[in-house]
Amino acid sequence: MSESKEQSAHRASIEELLKAGTHFGHLTSRWNPKMRNHIFMERNGIHIINLNHTQSYLDEAADAAALFTRRGKRILFTGTKKQARENIRKHASECGSPYVVERWLGGTLTNFQTIRRSIRRMEELAKMEEDGTMEVLKKKERLMKSREREKLEKTLSGIKDMSRVPGALFIVDINREHIAVKEAQRLGIPIIAIVDTNCDPDVVDFPIPANDDALKSIDLITSVIAGAVNEGKKEREIAEAAQKAEKEKRAQDKKEASKEA
Repeated sequence: MSESKEQSAHRASIEELLKAGTHFGHLTSRWNPKMRNHIFMERNGIHIINLNHTQSYLDEAADAAALFTRRGKRILFTGTKKQARENIRKHASECGSPYVVERWLGGTLTNFQTIRRSIRRMEELAKMEEDGTMEVLKKKERLMKSREREKLEKTLSGIKDMSRVPGALFIVDINREHIAVKEAQRLGIPIIAIVDTNCDPDVVDFPIPANDDALKSIDLITSVIAGAVNEGKKEREIAEAAQKAEKEKRAQDKKEASKEA
């Protein structure tokens, strides 16, 4: 099966999408006309999203997530709104992906070396507490360093293991995370994102038309993308193991051939 046709581990059914409320958009007065094609109808002043579109685009986004991971790229999960934080943290952690759930620091992508310096500082402060160095400092200085560490950990703990710029982003609410979107666009980093009826889908490479406010909607869609990441990882491990076995076999064959000669 070709990479483009490869399927991820789990795909959401129409029934699951319906139960999660992924079809509820925003008030009709707040819509973005570019979402017109994804809107099924209007009900009580609210736009209803076409769930066939949601399912189809989610499948495509999951395929992309699996493909990026299979190629060794990491996906940065991003969602700082209250409804998204725990879901992003949980699912990103489950698939071993970096995440941002507190505040998007300007330059997280475009000024990554500065971010890495802040992460090294955070690790340095953590080491000082662990090895007892902090205990010999004066109370005021110790308090200042502890607060500095807490502040850094709050914003950077999800990306502390991200050694380089990610290969793609998954975003909940592109309007709220507009700085992340601009940074990714500037660097040519593909974006997978939930796009509600008040969003511009054109700024995203793999848009998923769905409710980006409801907890269940965010949870379901994020879980599918995380599942695709895990599937891509497994496929990469299998491919690497097969390559290693083939390499060892060729080496053994060569060794045996030289003995016979």
